[in-house]
Amino acid sequence: MGELSHLDDRGRARMVDVAGKPETERVARAEARVIMAPQTLAAILDGRLPKGDVVATARLAGIMAAKRTHELIPLCHPLSLSYAGVEIEADDALPGVRVTTETRLVGRTGVEMEALVAASIAALTVYDMCKAIDRGIEVTGVRLLEKEGGASGHWRRPSSRGSVVSVNVAAAKGVRKEPRPEITLVAGHGVEGDGHAGPWHRQVSLLARESIATMQAKGLDVGPGDFAENVTTEGLVVAELPIGTLLRLGGCLVELTQIGKVCHDHCAIYRAAGDCVMPREGIFVRVLTGGPLRAGDEVVVVALGQGAGATGAKPDYHTASEEGRQ
Repeated sequence: MGELSHLDDRGRARMVDVAGKPETERVARAEARVIMAPQTLAAILDGRLPKGDVVATARLAGIMAAKRTHELIPLCHPLSLSYAGVEIEADDALPGVRVTTETRLVGRTGVEMEALVAASIAALTVYDMCKAIDRGIEVTGVRLLEKEGGASGHWRRPSSRGSVVSVNVAAAKGVRKEPRPEITLVAGHGVEGDGHAGPWHRQVSLLARESIATMQAKGLDVGPGDFAENVTTEGLVVAELPIGTLLRLGGCLVELTQIGKVCHDHCAIYRAAGDCVMPREGIFVRVLTGGPLRAGDEVVVVALGQGAGATGAKPDYHTASEEGRQ
């Protein structure tokens, strides 16, 4: 408990004395998501809500909340912010709105709480403005995105968005897949026409282009599909996502069921380089909602899993090491 700055050596809450800290530029960014019915989002965009302009009202509420954070959170210092900004954007993939905030000052303590409070209050204001037509609105995903300044330096949350750079199919297992202009994901089955599709947990495979780049650095002439992945992504570290994570691939919804796989018979890539990235950094998903998928489509983390999958069931949800024991 002594390691927590808001607790003294007896475990009692206290306000941290920041007098001895140097003044530096402090910046923080945060976000929140407000999930609602599609018709509610349409009403916001069309300006048809009975309480008036939802976006303008929520933006002002967030800015006001940032400036009064110390009145809401007991151990926060009163701060003279140099800037507090709130942006609210429609996101059809939720469906709903995404709130992003930014706070700044030059001072002795950080402004993370101010950014988080601004995001929370702006999101709750959206709920208040819309609750007359949609009681089922959900406020979720309140989190810090980035902070900089002070002794701890710069911290940035890993990206929750990326893009599809290639979609690949092979009718047989154990061979490289050929890039296609478009593939079709079928719910409960996988990629239409692909040898790995079927009623099991490894219906579709994904691998990041950043992972392929590590093999290219070893001198291999490889690219999308060469590691037998169905979907090659970019901008999102897919292997770091927990099992059970829900991903939106374009208009499709999938659930992460396995990270890596056991490679019993080393492929030609492994024999050439002494390594293969797919068993370690590839992921597998099952398709919940199908549809077309093509290069350029967005990859979005809808909800993070808890490590053992949404149901906790096994062997449907497992890591490569667990696969080897079954």
